[in-house]
Amino acid sequence: MLKKLLKRNQKKMTDSSKDDKEQTFIQHLEALRSMLINSIAAVVLLSPIGFWAAPKFINFLVKNSLPDGIVKLHYFSPMEVFLIQMKAGIVLAFVLAFPFIVYQVRKFVLPALYEHERKFLGILVFFATILFVLGAAFCVFCIMPLIMNFSASFSTAQLEPTLGLGNFVNLCAGLMLAFGLMFQMPLVVLTGVKFGLVSVKALENMRPYIIVVILILAAVFTPPDVVSQLMLGVPTWLLFEAGIFVAKIIEKN
Repeated sequence: MLKKLLKRNQKKMTDSSKDDKEQTFIQHLEALRSMLINSIAAVVLLSPIGFWAAPKFINFLVKNSLPDGIVKLHYFSPMEVFLIQMKAGIVLAFVLAFPFIVYQVRKFVLPALYEHERKFLGILVFFATILFVLGAAFCVFCIMPLIMNFSASFSTAQLEPTLGLGNFVNLCAGLMLAFGLMFQMPLVVLTGVKFGLVSVKALENMRPYIIVVILILAAVFTPPDVVSQLMLGVPTWLLFEAGIFVAKIIEKN
């Protein structure tokens, strides 16, 4: 009789543990669902501002990047400009909503972290945002004018460039995203060292292989020309070296 009671209680405890796990899993799904809905809602609510700013943003890119009087942009279908402005408006809305989206992600992840990890995550998010903006700005103000001037240098009296607005905006958007992501290299290094995933000594030993990987990623993220690949690869390598320098200080402490 006693054995039966013990078995029954053990079974109840097992069933209760299963129910708790199922409830916790459902709560995580609800939190994930709430995070996604809030993030999408933020982008939708800011879309009117993005659509309003899109023409001004495109005109700024054109004036800043194209050589005066040498290269002109064209569009090849009646609705092409409108569709490009719509896409640019959604991208701008996402950029405006990015701090709120980061806050939602941080809110979702925080319960699973220790106190010191929460502090590090807050610092990481802050500097990741700054580095992404710096990478995109570096692309717009420095890289795009160089690429377009380099392209225009091949123009002759018999050979004139005819560039489409869609191709130009897609190139600029792709490069801005690539530079924003590759500028995260110092944070990748610091995070690996901070959590003991890799040591500074190992990174220094792997430096030749990491440089090759950086150049491969630069070739993947940029158009198939050596100039843009080096313009992305060289700053990323310098940021990698900066990350190692700071990581040495962290590792000593």
